[in-house]
Amino acid sequence: MKTILFGTTMLASLAAFAAPAAAADCDITVGLVLELTGPAGAYGQAGAKAVEMAFRDFNEAGGVGGCKLVTDTRDSQTQGTIAVDQATQLVNIKKVPVIIGGIISPMSIPILTSVTAPAGVVQVSPASSSPTLTQLGKDGKTNGVFFRTITSDALQGTAAAKYAIDQGLKKLAIVNVNNDFGVNMAKEFTAAYEKLGGTITSQTPYNEKQASYSAEASAAMAGEPEALYLISYPVDGATIARAWISGGGPAKFLLNDGMNSTDFIKAVGAQYLDDAYGTSSGTSATASTEYFNKDFEAFSGGIKPDAPAADRSYDAGAIVALAIAKAGKGDAAAIKAAIPQVVADGGEPIHAGKEEFAKALKLLSEGKPVKYEGVIGPVTFDQYGDITGPFRLWRIQKGEVTTVGEMSAEDVTRLKAELTK
Repeated sequence: MKTILFGTTMLASLAAFAAPAAAADCDITVGLVLELTGPAGAYGQAGAKAVEMAFRDFNEAGGVGGCKLVTDTRDSQTQGTIAVDQATQLVNIKKVPVIIGGIISPMSIPILTSVTAPAGVVQVSPASSSPTLTQLGKDGKTNGVFFRTITSDALQGTAAAKYAIDQGLKKLAIVNVNNDFGVNMAKEFTAAYEKLGGTITSQTPYNEKQASYSAEASAAMAGEPEALYLISYPVDGATIARAWISGGGPAKFLLNDGMNSTDFIKAVGAQYLDDAYGTSSGTSATASTEYFNKDFEAFSGGIKPDAPAADRSYDAGAIVALAIAKAGKGDAAAIKAAIPQVVADGGEPIHAGKEEFAKALKLLSEGKPVKYEGVIGPVTFDQYGDITGPFRLWRIQKGEVTTVGEMSAEDVTRLKAELTK
């Protein structure tokens, strides 16, 4: 009798261990290469939490045939060589079919050209806005694997130029980070700004992670500019802004999207930023927006839902999850084909959250089309993985960022066309 009981107990124990092991065996791992530390660390931390939230919602809705999506998250440290190394490990060793990242273009571009495009692995960036990524697609160098949930700086530069002129900022100095993002943003802005009647008094590129930017701030003051257009990231940007102000520069700023940051405001001092204006890739509010704004801060442990890259990182995670569900497996080629399909016109509208993902999974299991309408609004990818969308116009006052207007993608495209005639 004891032998029988012992045998039964052992079988029960083995079954208990076998069930989770079997479940783990069918998990699908998605690689994340994000800027968790370094100059863009605030973006990556918000982005990582947002992707995790999207995957949590998707897994609780049922996952892929009962199997979960899990993340293997790597820190690029905001260094391109490290980003490539981490992506290479994820692709070659972990065999991930998808990488979400980087957050910023100087990370995404080398990952794409050195790792994901040659390997045919899907790459989705939440916030890399450089026009170079579009050009790589046009030149046939992306293997069709790249997608992003942010609009290109080719349009944001035009929107920023119009906004600056409308605010009476007609004589600007530019200080820009000396990388693909900063150089392209300054180029696109300058072309539009000068045609709109503005004057650029100087353009000063800077290299990241310097202890002091006094020399750059001093050089930017040549020509007596009315304000500074600072194209940067929160950490270095705050150091530059402080150097500009302490050197006698006017406390008037135009800022790029990533400078919409409470860390930047606190580091500079709210009292110096009441005349600071900025543009960001905007949103068209949906039920997903409401859900994310309500739940993200609690899920993330205190990160605000308007943190740079947070909203569009949730969408990147949601689109990847739905594409894997449509593909039915963790196969890169099948996921690549499915991504445009889960946001295509004609599908049943699906929003963020467990209940909506459960609805999507049911429809997909029945062979019916779905169209994810994200936190940033309805998304549709063109042949180069780009999206179009509105641009948010904002201002900092009394330490708070407030939205003061919006420019539609159609208006910006029309203006850009007029200015390039």
